[in-house]
Amino acid sequence: MPNRVLIYTHPECTYSAALKDDLNTAGTKYEEVDLALHPEAWAEVEQFTGGDRITPVMLEDGKVTVGYYGVG
Repeated sequence: MPNRVLIYTHPECTYSAALKDDLNTAGTKYEEVDLALHPEAWAEVEQFTGGDRITPVMLEDGKVTVGYYGVG
């Protein structure tokens, strides 16, 4: 069964765009929470980041990655 990938993004964040481009290029299916459309989800992001409002945040089978480091 493939990994479940959830990403929190913001349209003004170039790192969010880079992460989505990498995931699309790799053919990785993901669910996206656009924080501009769902500002209530910032509370979830803050739980994963220790209180910071940082994007992107990626959850993959329980592993949390804050920021963009490339997909590989």
